[in-house]
Amino acid sequence: MLTIQNASVSYNGIRALRGVTLSVAQGEIFALIGPNGAGKSTLLHAASGIVPLAEGEIRLEGETISGRPAHKVARAGLIQVPEGRRVIAPLTVAENLELGRQAAGIRGTSSADLDQVHALFPILAERRDQPAGLLSGGQQQMLAIGRALMGRPRVLLLDEPSLGLAPVIIREVFDALVRLNRDGLTILLVEQNAKLALETAHNAAILEQGRIVHKGAAAALAGDPVVADHYFGRAKADA
Repeated sequence: MLTIQNASVSYNGIRALRGVTLSVAQGEIFALIGPNGAGKSTLLHAASGIVPLAEGEIRLEGETISGRPAHKVARAGLIQVPEGRRVIAPLTVAENLELGRQAAGIRGTSSADLDQVHALFPILAERRDQPAGLLSGGQQQMLAIGRALMGRPRVLLLDEPSLGLAPVIIREVFDALVRLNRDGLTILLVEQNAKLALETAHNAAILEQGRIVHKGAAAALAGDPVVADHYFGRAKADA
């Protein structure tokens, strides 16, 4: 569904990504874990067209999308839920959701899309007329996911969805992601909580200093004693 081939990204002459290659199969949850500063968010930004590749290629269902502007990547079906949620505070919950539909270039209205979001996160229906800035952090995360879903993604990218949330809200959010995946949505998940990510995903990769240093089935990685070293940044890239 999503193929990232030999992707490299540079910031001011510093390589943030170094030849990253991975594939996300249709209908799977793929987790990307690693220490802070490893390049995880950069990889999502590169896939989304927010930052350009210095080298490599990104394909969505075989079609090259690298080099396209971010709005065209989103309209092709690759939609990101950003770190920190970034809902538009003065707009209502309903307006934020509508913005997700309009930004993806979807014409007309569809109650089915909104019904799906409300079924997944009922609190968004209850608070539909409330300014997004007055929601709790967990509710804003639900809104950010709902806004992305209104764009009808073929692949959903999530950047640190558990960040700053209470454990009970984290579980609610991740339960929703599992439900979406069971309905067929392909998900690429960046998550600092390695244990939760590996429990949720089908396959996973560990990114360290801009390189993939370990990848495979999530369950196998969860039981691998080397994974802890990679996650905390102590392992060598050739381990």
